[in-house]
Amino acid sequence: MSYISGARSLPDEQVRIASTKMDGIGPKKAIQLRYRLGISGNIKMNELTKYQIDQIEQMIAQDHVVHWELKRGERADIERLISISRYHGIRHQDGSPLRGQRTHTNARTARKQIRK
Repeated sequence: MSYISGARSLPDEQVRIASTKMDGIGPKKAIQLRYRLGISGNIKMNELTKYQIDQIEQMIAQDHVVHWELKRGERADIERLISISRYHGIRHQDGSPLRGQRTHTNARTARKQIRK
């Protein structure tokens, strides 16, 4: 089992599927990454050389925002909304649904925190 950019990848997974396990990389970016590195479509993670794995890590690090950087950016956006008292920020702070969902009968997990 190997780790690439903080995401665990199983040895018998295809490269394009294993790379989508990383936060910030979806199917389209995974295919583009594979083509740029010249890796075939059906190759599995345990068939990659150490050099190819290093290339994948370098390509991801320089071109994409992934894992902790992505989560840190999302958290900073939420903190900014809270600090300027936007509606979205207040809903984040309260733990209520953000996008206009009904709270009278639904959103049980969010309302448990409020109900205490």
